[in-house]
Amino acid sequence: MGTGKRGLITAAVTVVCAVTVLAAPGTAFAAPSPSPSPSASASAGTAPVTNEELEAVRAKLEKLYHAASVATDEYNAAEEAAEKQSAEIVELAKKIVKGKERLAELKKRAGAAAAAQYRSGGLPDEAHLMLSDNPQHFLDNTRRVLQGQRATKGLLAELTRTQQDLEQYAKDASTQWRRLEEGRKAKAAAQKKIEKQIEAAEELESQLEKEERERLAELEEAAARKAQTAWLDSGILEDLKTKASERGRKAVAYATAQLGKPYEWGAEGPKTYDCSGLTSQAWASAGRPIPRTSQEQWKRLEHIPVEDMRPGDLIIYNADASHVAMYVGDGAIIHAPRPGRTVTVAGAGSMRILGVVRPDA
Repeated sequence: MGTGKRGLITAAVTVVCAVTVLAAPGTAFAAPSPSPSPSASASAGTAPVTNEELEAVRAKLEKLYHAASVATDEYNAAEEAAEKQSAEIVELAKKIVKGKERLAELKKRAGAAAAAQYRSGGLPDEAHLMLSDNPQHFLDNTRRVLQGQRATKGLLAELTRTQQDLEQYAKDASTQWRRLEEGRKAKAAAQKKIEKQIEAAEELESQLEKEERERLAELEEAAARKAQTAWLDSGILEDLKTKASERGRKAVAYATAQLGKPYEWGAEGPKTYDCSGLTSQAWASAGRPIPRTSQEQWKRLEHIPVEDMRPGDLIIYNADASHVAMYVGDGAIIHAPRPGRTVTVAGAGSMRILGVVRPDA
């Protein structure tokens, strides 16, 4: 094969490797070096790209989109945290307003109580008793005074507690504002990672001719079929219980209705979805809110043995729980795969399974 096209693909893959490394956590981003233009290679009259070279491209694309998926989970987690923190700030603000109103009321009552005690002052209690024409009336008044004093003490204690609560609310609000700002930075960093990975993947694919892109798609499908066949051949489905719960059926119906809609990172419908946006919205529609990200779905939902899974359960993929799909029975899933793809049906074993979780366990 001529060196022009091969050099083009090799250069593109090299650029992809560089971008993947640069997009690692804690690493500064740098612009990739310019790749040779497709027209320059085409004009050289080179031989077509081999399947081996396309397989190398496919592997690099898989790494890029996986990295984008990880960053998407980071973005979604930061967005979810920001929404929670914003809601907490609003609630704290309401508590502060109510606390200030209560404090003003308590101060007014405390002032009135102090004035009443001042007016009732004068002679000692012994003198009041000796001079009184009605000792019983005096004793009744004394009991009322003692009750008033106890009430005043309680009033002052409540006033102190209210002041302390206000101080704590203010501290909590400050903490939430700081976390919100940190979340915004994390969200922006994750967005930058996503865009870098997708840009590099698109750049790599753009180096291929139409026929080569078609062959690349066939290689992707072949790899998925091979993985699915191996999974089915393991006998995993032989004793599989496939009876869905009522909520599970509703979740599957929702996911099915989204087939054909485009993937978009950070999206949770109704027109576009990312992987966990689809699964979280499907279960929300079934009346069971679940965590927004695939990693949190893996952490917080009950784990189920693969051989016990049923339609509606979620299959978590990759060692870092960076992808999620909904199991729909007969060894199939519905998922939002990656940028450039649509919500689709695929083999449950076509990717590396980490485990299964059940939202309505």
